[in-house]
Amino acid sequence: MKIYKILNNNAVVVKEGDQEKIVMGPGIAFQKGKNDVVPLQKIEKIFVVREENEKFKQILATLPEAHIEVAEHIISYAEGKLMMPLSDHIHISLTDHLSFAIERLQKGIVLYNKLLGEIKVLYKQEYEIGKYAIRYVKERLGVELPDDEAGYVALHIHTAKMNTESMKKTVKYTTMIKEMIEHIESYFQHSIDEDSISYQRLVTHLRYALGRLESNEAFQIMDEDMLIFIQTKYDTAYRCALGLADLLKDEYGLHLPESEIGYITLHVQRLQEAELV
Repeated sequence: MKIYKILNNNAVVVKEGDQEKIVMGPGIAFQKGKNDVVPLQKIEKIFVVREENEKFKQILATLPEAHIEVAEHIISYAEGKLMMPLSDHIHISLTDHLSFAIERLQKGIVLYNKLLGEIKVLYKQEYEIGKYAIRYVKERLGVELPDDEAGYVALHIHTAKMNTESMKKTVKYTTMIKEMIEHIESYFQHSIDEDSISYQRLVTHLRYALGRLESNEAFQIMDEDMLIFIQTKYDTAYRCALGLADLLKDEYGLHLPESEIGYITLHVQRLQEAELV
């Protein structure tokens, strides 16, 4: 295996026939040149250069090596914690995001994550990885990223897991839940404690409800007498739940069945009793 092109001190391109591959490892290109043999003992990762990996080549050739090394460490850490490989695209998306986040912060620009509360609940394990990433960036680079960035890292990690929805869909669901929570807060004129059990249960329930709506999965049916009881006994929470149904219908064209509105009413009632009174 010979070097075809050096991208940086830790990454080279090799050619096997007509196929290009990116080979990474610490110091793999140190004091090397084109056509030199790649030291096998230093190889840690190999990527076949497909169309989507062309951007990865650009990233490796242009971003600071320290940023790339930090991102690769975080990706390896995430794979270990999740006990699964992540898609190759994470090496592009997370590396690019982290480097840009560090650059922004050094210029005094902070990008707030409006979905952070929901991300903490929906993607707990990924969020813990995001917090580790922040600590590691500070340890290695001396840059103290805000907690908002842990949320962004969590989204990148989640969407890189095999067989999960795209980043676009992940952000869409999280945004929808954020809007529903804001509707509840507006309805009761009271902010919700994002660390409360009631909030976490509601957010989790809404996430699965949205998934069932978009995939046309069957909802759990509620007994009609029970539904009438809920509508009568918890009329305030029920009217709030109806407002959530109207929001989904008007903004996203999604129609909540009556039984699901009943279950959401119970969650809103629990939230109301715990926090909103």
